[in-house]
Parts: sequence; C-alpha cells; structure tokens
Amino acid sequence: MPRSSRLIQLTCALALLASPRAFACATCFGASDSPMAQGMNWGIIVLLGFIGTVLTGVVAFFVHIGRTAAKMSAPGPNPIQTDKLP
Repeated sequence: MPRSSRLIQLTCALALLASPRAFACATCFGASDSPMAQGMNWGIIVLLGFIGTVLTGVVAFFVHIGRTAAKMSAPGPNPIQTDKLP
C-alpha cells in the first residue's frame, strides 16, 4: 500500500474519532448565549455597519456627480440682446 494512501486513511480515522465538540464553536454547537457568540454577533453588526457606511458614501458620490452633470448641461437663461433695442 502506498504511503499517501495510508496517510489518507489515518487522517480519516482521526477525523472520525475526534470529539464533535472540537469541530463546532459555541454558536454552532448551540450555546448562543455564550460570550463568544455575543462577540461574534457584535463583530458581524460592526462589519455590516462599515459596509453600509461605505456603500452610502459611494451612492452619495454618484448622486452628487449626476446632479452636477445635470446642472452643467441645463441651458442657462437667455441673455438680453442690447444691440436690437429700439
């Protein structure tokens, strides 16, 4: 039997024999009131806040550019022609 095959078998056997608690954090294992779960929830909320702030800034920038372009392309008031006055 090749060495790599034995290594794969040993790895699979160790994975099957390992405790299920070793694979799950407090949130995944069901202790949703633990400090680690609360910290993870706050981390998610903070990251969503940062993403929302950045996306709001990007949208505000493009709205500003659109309004500025609309103002610059709008025709201005007609100037009074003084050479045709009676």
